[in-house]
Amino acid sequence: MTARITVYLCIECPLGCRLEVEERDGDAIEVRGFSCKRGSEYARQEHVDPRRTLTTTVSISGARWPRLPVRTERPIPRARVRDVCRALRAVHVTAPVALGDVVAHDVGGLGVDVVATRAMSVVATPV
Repeated sequence: MTARITVYLCIECPLGCRLEVEERDGDAIEVRGFSCKRGSEYARQEHVDPRRTLTTTVSISGARWPRLPVRTERPIPRARVRDVCRALRAVHVTAPVALGDVVAHDVGGLGVDVVATRAMSVVATPV
């Protein structure tokens, strides 16, 4: 029954609190160092199942720029971020795209969609 302390830097608000999670027998029994409720929740989640919102780009044709910025609709398991990035390399969209359009459904089999984070209209080609 040895207690183990793990330290995290909270990213839930601008304060950036140094959080300590005390664990016994695999259970987070106490969280210290948080200044808000979100910090406590973040530390428990990060300790048990770390997740990240992925922001990246996908290929787009017919638009002013060749890449469309996108993000996952909600955080995904941190261990799966690279898998999702690999899957998104194969995604190609065609303009026009509206802000919030889904560009990939159920990416990586995680039940999370990837959405556009900017609108891109069609660029007229010169004749």
